[in-house]
Amino acid sequence: MQRLALGMMLALAAGAVSAQSGAAYQWKDANGVTHYSSTPPPSGTYQTRAVNDHGASIAATAAAAAPAEDPQCATARANLKLLQGKGGVQIDSDGDGKPDRPLTEAERGDQAALAEATLKANCGTAASAKP
Repeated sequence: MQRLALGMMLALAAGAVSAQSGAAYQWKDANGVTHYSSTPPPSGTYQTRAVNDHGASIAATAAAAAPAEDPQCATARANLKLLQGKGGVQIDSDGDGKPDRPLTEAERGDQAALAEATLKANCGTAASAKP
C-alpha cells in the first residue's frame, strides 16, 4: 500500500514538473509592468517564449551552449589563412611591434606548419582551409 501511495506521489510530482516546461507568456499591463506567466493574459497582446524545465529561455540556453572558440585556435586559423594566401606577410623581427621585413618562403612554410601543428594539438582539427 505504501508503494502505491509513493508511486502516485511521484507521478503527480512528475506531472507538475512537466507542466512547468513549454511556453511562458510575457506582457505589459496598463502601468507598464512586465508580467510572466504559464498562461496567456486575459486580454491584450503578449509574447510567447519557449522555456526548458528549469524556466530558462530555450534560445538563451542554446546560445549559452555554443562555446566560443579558443582565442589560440582563432589566431592559428587566421594566421594559416594569411600564410596560405598570395599576399605578402611581414614579420616583426626585433620585437618592437612594427613589422620590419617580409617573410621568406622558407619562413612562411615554417610558420604555416606551426599554425597547423597548433590547430592539430590544441584545437582538435587539422588545418584544411586552403584559400
